[in-house]
Parts: sequence; structure tokens; C-alpha cells
Amino acid sequence: MKEVIVNDLMQSNYKYFLSQPEGKNFDSEFVPELSPIEMLNLGVFGGKYMTDCFLEFPASWFQEAKISKSKKNIELNFFKIDASLPLQHWLDKGWIFDQDPRGWFQWYCRYFMGRRLEKEDLRQIKRWKAMKRHVGSLKKNCKIGDLNCRIKQRQALLHWAYDSRLI
Repeated sequence: MKEVIVNDLMQSNYKYFLSQPEGKNFDSEFVPELSPIEMLNLGVFGGKYMTDCFLEFPASWFQEAKISKSKKNIELNFFKIDASLPLQHWLDKGWIFDQDPRGWFQWYCRYFMGRRLEKEDLRQIKRWKAMKRHVGSLKKNCKIGDLNCRIKQRQALLHWAYDSRLI
């Protein structure tokens, strides 16, 4: 098992182990449509989500990524709209845990890399599955391929590894 040591703006000397190969051996109920690199390349979180995490993840993840060096830039999002809530909202709801202080996407990146935390993985997969209701809403209210229909909902789905461009 490979050990990863994280030192970024939100974690200092946080350690975890990669017990699975990158992008493999996911829980059978977790079938994301987009990998973290695909999400970063499409444009998510205003380009600001992981700007201090370059050392934790493969350099290839950031070669084509839409990243903002200074502040959140909504123009970098695929749908050019803000579909995020402030971190404080997520903290208030109790959705953020110490091992992944940035939330679901950080968990997904680490899970994709091969980290497994049984209890946390089940919790986050449950949250991911709950986003599926937005897929149903798009299918009910939009024509297939109409990328101008419900763009905020489409951008939010991209943030959760659902490829809303295909709905």
C-alpha cells in the first residue's frame, strides 16, 4: 500500500493509504460517469477547488484542467454558472468530515486514487446516489441534448460526476 501525506491549506500532515489501483474496484453501487480529471477538464467549482492540491494528485489531472489561480471564476465552469454553495453551508449541514475538509469531490478524488474508508465511502456514495433525482428532473423537463435547459442543475450534476451533457 502506498502512503500519501497531505500538506495543503486545509490539512497538515494528513496521511492515508491507497489500497486499490487508480480508477478501479469501486463499490458496485458507485458508477460515476466522469472521472476527476474529466470533471476538472470540463470546468467545475469555478476552477478554484483544488488549486493547492497539485502535489497530492497526478500532474496529468491538471494539464488541461480549468483552474483559477486567484479566485473562483464562474466562466471556467462548463455551463458558466455558479452551482455551488459556500463551504460554510456544507459545514452547517454536517456534510464535511475531518478526513476530507473540502467535501464530496475531495473524497471522490481520493477514492478514485485508491483510498478506501468503509464507513465514509458508504456515506459519500449514498450522497452521490441522492443526486440522481436531478437527472430525473432534467429528463422530465428538458429535451435530450438541450444544454440550455436547467443549466444550474446541469452544472451541479457535473460537480457530482454525472455527465449532464448527455441528458
